[in-house]
Formats: sequence, C-alpha cells, structure tokens
Amino acid sequence: MSDQPDIRPAEGRLGVLLPGFGAVGTTVVAGVEAARRGIARPIGSLTQLNTIRLGKRTEGRTPLIKDFLPLSELDDLVFGAWDPIPDDGYESALEAGVLERHHLDAMEDFLRSVKPMPAVFDKEYVRRLDGPNVKSGANKFELAQQLRDDIRRFRDENDCDRLVMIWCGSTEIFLRVGSAHETLESFEAAMKADDPAIAPSMIYAYAAIMEGVPYANGAPNLSADVPALEQAADERGVPLAGKDFKTGQTLMKTILAPGFKARMLGIDGWFSTNILGNRDGAVLDDPDSFKTKEESKLSVLEHILQPDMYPELYGQLYHKVRINYYPPRGDNKEGWDNIDIVGWMGYKMQVKVDFLCRDSILAAPIVLDLALFLDLAGRAGWGGIQEWLSFYFKSPQTAPGLYPEHDLFIQHRKLKNTLRYLGGEEPLTHLGLEYYE
Repeated sequence: MSDQPDIRPAEGRLGVLLPGFGAVGTTVVAGVEAARRGIARPIGSLTQLNTIRLGKRTEGRTPLIKDFLPLSELDDLVFGAWDPIPDDGYESALEAGVLERHHLDAMEDFLRSVKPMPAVFDKEYVRRLDGPNVKSGANKFELAQQLRDDIRRFRDENDCDRLVMIWCGSTEIFLRVGSAHETLESFEAAMKADDPAIAPSMIYAYAAIMEGVPYANGAPNLSADVPALEQAADERGVPLAGKDFKTGQTLMKTILAPGFKARMLGIDGWFSTNILGNRDGAVLDDPDSFKTKEESKLSVLEHILQPDMYPELYGQLYHKVRINYYPPRGDNKEGWDNIDIVGWMGYKMQVKVDFLCRDSILAAPIVLDLALFLDLAGRAGWGGIQEWLSFYFKSPQTAPGLYPEHDLFIQHRKLKNTLRYLGGEEPLTHLGLEYYE
C-alpha cells in the first residue's frame, strides 16, 4: 500500500514500566521470563502465537504476527515498576498466589531483581490498600516531576531505546471529568493546587505523556481518559490506549452478546455476579471503587445490543452486576451469569455461564500485547488514542464524539486490518467478489 507508514526498526531495549506490581504485574513479568527461558509458553498473546491472513485464501499467506511486523523481541524487554508495597517480584508473586512455586522458584533470581520504585499513592483513592513505599512531595505536580525523574533514570540505567507504561494498579474511586481536566494548563494548575480531581493514575499518565512514553490504562479509572491528557498525547505523538483490561466476565459478555444479537434473539435480563479474593477483590469491596468498575462493566451490553435500534429485543433489558470479596478464592475468580433470552414467537429461554477463571492469567498476555503494539504505534508515528487496540479493553477510549465498539469480533477485525495496513497489505473485507467477476 502506497500510504503505509514508515515504521522505525525495533532496535535496542524496550523498557516496560508497570504502575502496580501485585498479581497482574508480577504475573506478566514472570510469564515473559518463563517464555524466554523455555519454561512456559505465552498462551493468550496474539503477538506471540497468532497468525494473520494476508491476501486471498488461495494464496496461503498466514505468517505469525510477530514475523509479519517489526515487533520487539521478548529478549529485548526490561521491566520496571512502582508499588506502595516494597516487595520484590518474587515476594510479591508469592503473596499474590497466582503462580505455583515450581514456576516462581525456577526464576527467583530474576524476579528478585525487579524491585518496585516508591509509588505515587493516596489512600483516598484506593481505600482498602496501604503501604510504606510511597513518594512524598509538596503537591501532586511535584510528585509528577518525581515520576518523570524515575522514567529518565530507568531509561538511562537500563540502556533502553524506548519505553512504554501500562497501568496494572488497582481501581480508584469513581470520578467524573471536570474543569480540572479540560486543558493541560488547568490540569497542571490542579496538580499544583492538590485538587482531589487529580487521581494518582492521572499523575502517572501525565508523567508518561510528558516524557513521550506510550501509555495504556488497565483499570476503569479515568486516568488518561480526559481531554487535557488526550490532547497532550495527540500533540506530542504519544500513543494512548485504555481502559480496563477485558478479562473474565466481561470477556464472556463480549463473546456471547454479539452472538445473540447476530441471531436477533431477544434478551430480557442479564444478571452477573463475581467472587474473588485477591488485592483487586479487596479494593472493589469499597463502594466507591466498585462504582468505577460497575460503570465499565454495565456499558458493554448497551453498546453491543443497540437497544434504541432494536427496542423490541433489548429495550427493556435489565442488567445487574455484582462483585463480592471472598478471600479464600485468591486470584481464582468465579463469574456467574444468568441470561434470560427470548426466541421465536416470544418463547423464553435461559443461558447460564459459570466461568471459573484466573484473572491475572487472562490479563498478563494483554499487558504483553499492549506493550508491543503501543511500541509499534510509537515507532509508526501514531499519537493519541489507539482505538484499534479496543480489543483488549472493557471500556475502550475513543475520539471525542464517537461511541466505543464493544463487539469482540468487530474489535478483532479492526485490530487485524490495522496490522495489515501497518505491514503494507490490503485489509480483508471477506466479500468474495472474485467468485462473481
């Protein structure tokens, strides 16, 4: 394709910075190292295992994505983190309880080498967590400057050619976009005034953008999803993606709901409840943090089903979401769904799903893919919101005025076609017109 972007080579080391070094962060780091040592495979990662069809089916061109595009190699990744709890990667992974000892012990030397930097953290935003490994400063703007110093120091000390930052921290309390978030000037003034509208995750996003580091938000927090930071990222050519990793129950919804809609089956109600016991479960036991997560989870079905367009099928849908903290489960979350569907002549049916999943196991390959794809976008000169990465998020960021696409299969098609474009290939339409010429 003649307008294919000029992508800089993936030369040198890529630093992957993780605000939050609990269950998700340590599982990512351990999994990448396990793949590098040949201990385990990076299952769930499109960048490592997925192929991409190029051209007509008769051409038989289906290379691995990582062979088709100039992605960074796993051996070139270097990890850094921030966390209010000072445990190194080995101790933190043991506490998280996601991975078994035979995996952790085999990589203890490496995991202990990853020690979290003092975090920008405030209990007012995550009330069920605390820890001593926390930065102090005169105001939030000064804390942002400390993060920027951390970023520069990490780049220099680890001889990194490029960096990406992916929020793997907890869900903050619910906040709405306000006047403090409108422009970069108002945002910086609010930081200097210690305005409560500026949450810690926003400070990380600001620091990343100002340092030219691509940023993705894996939680439902506003974070970079505010006008000031979106504009700053666009002007500086910094890729953004978010928000809220699409892992357990919502992953199932974005698979099932498009199927029901494709068959024009009605839905009267969708009741969802979860139990989990990790750090995320403790945080979400706080009603204000749950409100942030609830907003992310509830928006999915409305956008997929389009009740305004199909009022008889989905106009009266009752959608309820519950999350319950249950410590015995640890990271092994159980998501239970009861779906009341309607078929031919109005006859009622039910679908029941019991998904016993491992939240961090599902999130880890998302973090890896986002790190590599955001780096690719940066080397292609693409700044601002990367909507083509919506495939990985519960509540995708979009350009102002656009509704988010939640259908997993539409998201996947958009992701693959964007990769084809980046590689100089034509997008696939599946029209099959060659048979009618």
